[in-house]
Amino acid sequence: MIRLSIPLRQALARLSLPLMIAAAFGVMLLGKADALLAERLRSHLADALSPIYAALAEPMGAVRNAVEEVQALAQLREENAILREENERLRRWQAAALALESENELLRRQLNFLPEAAPAFVTARVVADGGGTYARAVLLATGPQHAIRKGQVALDERGFVGRVTEVGSRSARVLLATDMNSRIPVTLESSRARAIMAGSNGARPRLSHWPEGVMPVEGERIVTSAEAGAFPAGLPVGVVRVSPQGAPEVELFARLDRLDAVRLFDYGLRGILPPESVARPEPRPGRR
Repeated sequence: MIRLSIPLRQALARLSLPLMIAAAFGVMLLGKADALLAERLRSHLADALSPIYAALAEPMGAVRNAVEEVQALAQLREENAILREENERLRRWQAAALALESENELLRRQLNFLPEAAPAFVTARVVADGGGTYARAVLLATGPQHAIRKGQVALDERGFVGRVTEVGSRSARVLLATDMNSRIPVTLESSRARAIMAGSNGARPRLSHWPEGVMPVEGERIVTSAEAGAFPAGLPVGVVRVSPQGAPEVELFARLDRLDAVRLFDYGLRGILPPESVARPEPRPGRR
């Protein structure tokens, strides 16, 4: 190994940068002066370096694949930990549900509980909006074989829609919960307080007549109340929304603006309506 003196190495260090710049300019000038020669030099240089690139590409690819494998294993480990935690949480919920089911069954046996029979219902298609004496009502097409009567509860797939107020031979009218003539006894699910949901011909009925000391809370669920025997308890109605004026309103679960069909449930309740077996007129002789 050739040993250089310290002054010589310092001189070479100072000259290296100018020499590299001069070489770069020389190559540029050569490329401008003789393009064919420059192209030939680049080809020879590429031919000389290509085996080196090929030799380095394989280990670099192996290293890259190894890094990706390690990252994938780390991600799988995190996902496995999350799934284990979720599985453990579901097991706890399952145990709690089974315990509550057992306790509920025990209490039912002790109280000689009689389960309520499932209500009968028919599905009717909405054929017209409005009409009649109400501003917010829909007209249903019904068949003569359907025993529809006044007071039956109309629900869509989300919740409470209204109740039947008029019955014809092939049609029925449902007064929607948003009509200003509608008054529905409801329960504030969190506080269990009773209130009245009154329609206003707007999109959201208003709440009124809740007990003193209780205030409807934003987002609180509203269900029907069995007060007065007009509706069964617990039917989903909507959630409380406080208006900009501070008045509690109800955002209904049911989509009253896009009703295509509703289900009419007969809970056997007469409520405030006069008892009537079948409200539809008897078919005339000779008519179908």
